[in-house]
Amino acid sequence: MIITKFETKEEWLNARRGKITGSRLKDIIVKRGTGQKIGFYELIAERLAIEPDTEDPMARGTRLEPEAIERFEKETGKKVDTSLVIWSREDNENIALSPDAFIGKTEAVECKCLSSARHLEAYLTQKIPSEYEYQKLQYFIVNDKLETLYFVFFDPRILSKPYFVIEVKRTDIELDIQFCLDYQENTIKEVNRIVNELTF
Repeated sequence: MIITKFETKEEWLNARRGKITGSRLKDIIVKRGTGQKIGFYELIAERLAIEPDTEDPMARGTRLEPEAIERFEKETGKKVDTSLVIWSREDNENIALSPDAFIGKTEAVECKCLSSARHLEAYLTQKIPSEYEYQKLQYFIVNDKLETLYFVFFDPRILSKPYFVIEVKRTDIELDIQFCLDYQENTIKEVNRIVNELTF
């Protein structure tokens, strides 16, 4: 066993980066399933990323979104519209979405500027994180003409892979789209029924 002493808490914290410690072990070990836990991606991020900041994740996403969209335009040659809009279904305006950017009616862009660990997880698995599954579907639910959603991931702290895109095609998720549309329509009917009951 090697014992290393540190003069300051900052030096001690820096020395822990990228290592499996006792407090982190629970985020590494997978007991069921085959996927890695977030601790695995945190270890990679700590070894690859610039020192993490204390910026609020929502604020960071808002700040970096224009840069992510600019990178998307440069990489793809596509010109996107970043107007502040809300899309609503023609047959039910209560089903809506605010797109980050769009290209006509057939393509849209959703930007995610996540933690470095989540960024790497999405890149290495080539999967959109599960917490954004319904957001992904909502694009297609609201816009019947949407064919492709470009999920843009951007983290300039990961110098080796700051940017990548996962493309989502309507044809690959049509059953999920219909299920969620039906569910929303039924939910809105029930909400309307209760509101009417309570106000009349």
